[in-house]
Amino acid sequence: MFKKVLIANRGEIAVRVIRTLREMGISSVAVYSEADRSSLHVRLADEAVCIGPAMARESYLDIPAVISAAKLTGSDAIHPGYGFLSENADFSAACRDNGITFIGPSPKSIQQLGHKAEARKMAMKAGVPVTPGTKDCVGKNFKTEAEKIGFPLMIKAAAGGGGKGIRIVREMAQLEHEITMARAEAKAGFGNDEVYFERYIELPRHIEVQFARDTKGHTLAFPERDCSIQRRHQKLVEETPSPAVGKKLREKLEEAAVKLANAANYVGVGTVEFLLDQQGNFYFMEVNTRLQVEHPVTEYITGFDLVREQLLAAAGDSLSYTASHSVPYRGHAIEHRVNAEDFTRNFAPSVGRVEEWTLPGGPGVRVDTHVYAGYSLPIYYDSMLAKLIVWDQTRELAVAKSARALKEFTVKGIKTTIDAHQMIVEDERFRAGKTDTGFMERLLNPAEPAKVA
Repeated sequence: MFKKVLIANRGEIAVRVIRTLREMGISSVAVYSEADRSSLHVRLADEAVCIGPAMARESYLDIPAVISAAKLTGSDAIHPGYGFLSENADFSAACRDNGITFIGPSPKSIQQLGHKAEARKMAMKAGVPVTPGTKDCVGKNFKTEAEKIGFPLMIKAAAGGGGKGIRIVREMAQLEHEITMARAEAKAGFGNDEVYFERYIELPRHIEVQFARDTKGHTLAFPERDCSIQRRHQKLVEETPSPAVGKKLREKLEEAAVKLANAANYVGVGTVEFLLDQQGNFYFMEVNTRLQVEHPVTEYITGFDLVREQLLAAAGDSLSYTASHSVPYRGHAIEHRVNAEDFTRNFAPSVGRVEEWTLPGGPGVRVDTHVYAGYSLPIYYDSMLAKLIVWDQTRELAVAKSARALKEFTVKGIKTTIDAHQMIVEDERFRAGKTDTGFMERLLNPAEPAKVA
């Protein structure tokens, strides 16, 4: 096992990784930008190295700076967290070439599965259902390709993730402008402006399957997560298991995830994302070759520490459970992403100093965060402040626990999305498990028709 691990990230995920490292007796190294000197992950790590100015491209996205920090501190492995360099094949290769273990898949696996268009090809070859779309990234004949697929269609960044570089197009007149916009966003976010087309499925559920695979070829598939409650393709609430998925469908979803992981000879933890239509058909969407933001709900119902599983796989050890491909679970878990945003002003960012920070507690309540009273939010990064995760024996009890915990969560000095989450858990459609990717739009615009899955 590793002696010292550098975390190439910031915020709550860096804090999350440090805690597992400490439990496993592994020294931790934090990296930080000049804007993050007072961040909690810097305080908690055994060592900390400043790697550059506030802008991410000059710090957290600077591969030579991160590698230099690892060498300077004698780190034998790097954990990338999520976002930033976590799905960057060049970074994985740079770690390998410098004798440092990348705690994630190989450069080849990232290229195969992290590149969305290539992952579609692999899914089709493995017999996993996919939505109609372009076989390769779109070129000069994009209008012809769009006509073959039909409208509405979705433009997606080939190297993207996290909801960035996505545009929905309902008619040909919009196509050229939206491609230009999608390419610009993809270039800015991922350094790659390639895009591809998929047929847009109206009002689907967003379902994903967490998997883990070790160097010995054993693959685990965890119960599905339902991530349908989103705004602008960014997830707000995730839960597991999905109220729309039964035993037989769950087995099919898990089988598809295992097929893809094995086809890519994947080592580490990843997630296969699917769309589930209103008729119960599922379609492959993409693979995230990293730890997901919403991984705690899976940990709650299964008892696994997914960061620990990442470390075991990267070190060449067996996963902690090898009895079968399917992982047993118990109860129901829900995660609420609390962001520094004013949802009454179209989720406009909120910045400033956190004057009060009182977290909820009690049985079955977990909060993952890097924030504390007196912390000043940097303006340069993602707006997420914390993840509130609850567990109980049934979905009904878990929803009630969410409502109670959200009322206890007190933040002063900045605007947050806590009130928006309270609206969600009080909504009858959510309580009945009748949600889809259009849920938030209808919740915030009640005059619109109340379509549900």
